Amino acid sequence: MTDGIPSLFAPNDASFQGDVTELVKSFYEETPFPNYDGFDSRTSLSNKARRGVFAALLDEQLPEGSLVLEAGCGTGQLSNFLGMSWRRRVIAGDMCLNSLRLAKGFADQHEIRNVAFLQFNLFRPPFQDNSFDLVISNGVLHHTGDCEGGFRSILAKLKPGGHIIIGLYNSQGRLPTLWKRALFRALGPKLYFLDPRLRDWGSQPERVKAWFMDQYRHPHETKHSMDEVLGWFERYGVDFVNGIPHLDGSNFSTNEGLFAKRSAGSKLSRFMTEFNMLASGGADGGLFIMIGRKR
Repeated sequence: MTDGIPSLFAPNDASFQGDVTELVKSFYEETPFPNYDGFDSRTSLSNKARRGVFAALLDEQLPEGSLVLEAGCGTGQLSNFLGMSWRRRVIAGDMCLNSLRLAKGFADQHEIRNVAFLQFNLFRPPFQDNSFDLVISNGVLHHTGDCEGGFRSILAKLKPGGHIIIGLYNSQGRLPTLWKRALFRALGPKLYFLDPRLRDWGSQPERVKAWFMDQYRHPHETKHSMDEVLGWFERYGVDFVNGIPHLDGSNFSTNEGLFAKRSAGSKLSRFMTEFNMLASGGADGGLFIMIGRKR
């Protein structure tokens, strides 16, 4: 136990090929992401989450009584938001203690009772298999040495019939961020205007710095396609349910049923959807979300 946070982190086996755990852990210990700069109440955090639509829909549509695992919660903003409701219980874990201190500090200060934070390794999660109704890992697996292996590891903790939500950098949608990264390294702050979030550096310095480091200075990331993730779903017994953006190219609605079955589209529609992510400038760093239901 460290600062009230259970320390259940188990290192990967020595035979793990390409392990980047310590590299990424050190990065986030130095620069936790996202920062809580500007969030001084439950209301301010809730308002931010709801502006993102996905979190608002998730909050509205999670079945009452759900047990939720967020694997790789970072500073816990999503888990704290979901934990404000008495209608579910949230277990949130990360490998970085500094991130977890921010998460638990906010929860304690604002009396968020239905969330618990602990330190663990998502490749060795300290839970029984088939325990959770929903498993979330958003923007995490692409910072590991084995994205598919991480998916398989956390999927084991999901009950049959439960849902898994993963967010990954897209192979095409991520390219604008990588181009900006190269320009920033070459020419420095004079080009920061290319990222709208960096324009607020003076007003919210810590929050903007956290975004800058995560997007433009991260030591390890991988990129993935929608077809690749559909392949994981098929291999490990998961039925595709939904995606953000939609895989069939249709528009995403603000009153979307997140857990309502949608078409996975065709190879062509998925390619065009990914190309549109590229053409639109790679919003949110080129992140896409896939939702599946465990058979």
